[in-house]
Amino acid sequence: MPDGPANLATLIEGIAGPGWVAMPEFLPAALVAALAARARQRHAAGDFRAAAIGSGTSRQIVAEVRGDEIHWLDRDPCAAEQEFLRRLEELRLALNRELQLGLFECECHYALYPPGAVYARHVDQFAGDARRIVSTVLYLNEAWSADDGGQLRLYLEDGGHADVLPEGGTLALFLSERFAHEVLPASRERLSLAGWFRRRG
Repeated sequence: MPDGPANLATLIEGIAGPGWVAMPEFLPAALVAALAARARQRHAAGDFRAAAIGSGTSRQIVAEVRGDEIHWLDRDPCAAEQEFLRRLEELRLALNRELQLGLFECECHYALYPPGAVYARHVDQFAGDARRIVSTVLYLNEAWSADDGGQLRLYLEDGGHADVLPEGGTLALFLSERFAHEVLPASRERLSLAGWFRRRG
């Protein structure tokens, strides 16, 4: 695994250049396992809720469009969650320092997709709200293979696409406004931490 500065440099180059990057082994396996265990503990405790699409008065739950359940990391983080958030803060500061993005904060939630669930093609910025600048997805799945499905599909500006395998420890990072994307169906439960670096409103 590359060291911290090398990780940050690779991620910054991806955002500065093509606007997206996927980095395997962004976090050590032990931390990924601890985050996955905590997510399942929270799910078993009933802390997750069906995810909605849209914002404000247009928010609605449509499982055929978005089939995951989520839990926001907004209070009482455990030690593993604190370490994850610390790594994201390092990344936020590095992106601001090198690219002058003006990122103010990060919002983040667990996302659990049951087998067969999808998230149809969309962009991460809401209409009339340009605060989300950089999207992040950290995967928490053990021993994932291409045959399991569940890839993150990014639609590229040349008309093609890139698929990111949701293997545990991989971090996907991309510009929120530029890239439409979707979550493909998987044959297994799929777990991740999705987040957004935001500017002030």
